[in-house]
Amino acid sequence: MRGPHNIWRLIRTGATFQRTGAMGVVLDAMSAPASIRIAAHVVGWPFAWLGKKGDPALPPVTRAITALGPAYIKFGQILSTRPDVVGPELADQLQYLQDKLPPFKQDVARRMIEKELGIEIDTVFSEFSEPVAAASIAQVHKARLADTGEAVAVKVLRPGIERAFRTDIDAFHFSARVIEMLLPSTRRLRPTDVVEHFEHTVMGELDLRLESASASEFAENTAQDDGFVVPEVNWGLTGRTVMTLGWGEGIPANDLAAIRASGLDMQQLGERVLQLFLSHALRDGLFHGDMHQGNLKFAANGDIIAVDFGIMGRIDEYTRRVYAEILYGFITRNYRRVAEVHFEAGYVPADRDVEEFARALRAVGEPIFGMNATQISMGRLLAYLFEVTEKFGMETRTELILLQRTMVVVEGVSRSLSPDINIWKVAKPVVESYISNSIGPKALLQDLVHTARVLARFGPRLPELAEAALIRQSEPHQEADRARPLRAMSYVTLGGGLALAAVWVSTLL
Repeated sequence: MRGPHNIWRLIRTGATFQRTGAMGVVLDAMSAPASIRIAAHVVGWPFAWLGKKGDPALPPVTRAITALGPAYIKFGQILSTRPDVVGPELADQLQYLQDKLPPFKQDVARRMIEKELGIEIDTVFSEFSEPVAAASIAQVHKARLADTGEAVAVKVLRPGIERAFRTDIDAFHFSARVIEMLLPSTRRLRPTDVVEHFEHTVMGELDLRLESASASEFAENTAQDDGFVVPEVNWGLTGRTVMTLGWGEGIPANDLAAIRASGLDMQQLGERVLQLFLSHALRDGLFHGDMHQGNLKFAANGDIIAVDFGIMGRIDEYTRRVYAEILYGFITRNYRRVAEVHFEAGYVPADRDVEEFARALRAVGEPIFGMNATQISMGRLLAYLFEVTEKFGMETRTELILLQRTMVVVEGVSRSLSPDINIWKVAKPVVESYISNSIGPKALLQDLVHTARVLARFGPRLPELAEAALIRQSEPHQEADRARPLRAMSYVTLGGGLALAAVWVSTLL
């Protein structure tokens, strides 16, 4: 029944947007041509009665998304950070999705906590508030520990959230398959893989023990980052559906009026948010993957407090270097090098022309320089970049989806704080620092040492490996085969020699 169910789900999605009036708002934000608007109205109007009604007190798009469920809400959260793409009015409406969703009752949360942790709420906590924030997956209560008096945040998953998410994601999988079948040109974007990546990312949010582990690791990595705070996890009061960590007191990043009234330097805050994100991604390979305004606070002293670690991104060292070189190439306007890196990494098919690709990248990058954010139409820029990727046959890189998405979100956060921010200028010192430490002679030596240490572990087995290679190749079939044992032994000997030499070098570093 999955097929019919998913078809019904998609029909009801369109009907909900039609019934709530969200369809017109979305088409306006996209500057859709009149033909598309008329077609949407003619096709959608007869089915509008099938849509969900939603909360009439909410604006149309927010009303439709909240009625449709958590997966749609998660997507709306991303769009809420991009007024340059969806327009300031729609972005303001979507900010409601970040942490102001309807909460579930406190007594339900209390029962869930007591069952999960095997405790009595009134014994462990001297205070336990009504929900202070409610998002798509969980809600947060402010509490105080009875034994120490410490203020803590207690996060509780919404009842039945896993089943609700699986229903939406199942429909997304169906949509991706239909799109790939009906529109072969979209296959290079790998919509099925994108949905699988989204599923893996979101389902990880549904076990708060994993989120707690991510928060703990993130805190260790960023302990030396001045002015950046990750609240400490209380492992004794954490389980699969409940997470307890220190309370971070500050102004929510989406309360711009309060931030202005506080006297904090909003331009500096915007720059630091962007620089810290890049630093975490490039330096550590672990970054906050859901860094929207609802997950950031600003303390009275200007510290940036991060919360909600359900979505964390990881990128390996090789990918970090590729990403840094691409960023640095754009920053220094070396489009030829940006193109070469794309080819070297296999992001662009080898049969394409590197010079043509470099010229296309120049057309993307040049309009940005010398302009502030208010002069750049990110919507047009993204549209042209999409044309470039299509022309050169670039496939979607699933390992970069979360990084790219979060970069868009973080830029939106920074822009909300400082509309005139120049993202390339702000990013330059962070990228330059990473380049100097990770690409060049010093990095090459470090790579050799690391490789040698791995090879050195096989040192005691070198004779055994050489003998095995000789035995496997001992049967004479062709003249070329007779040379293989010698080559195999020479490779093993060379590997062992390199390992021993590099280990010696490492002792001198």
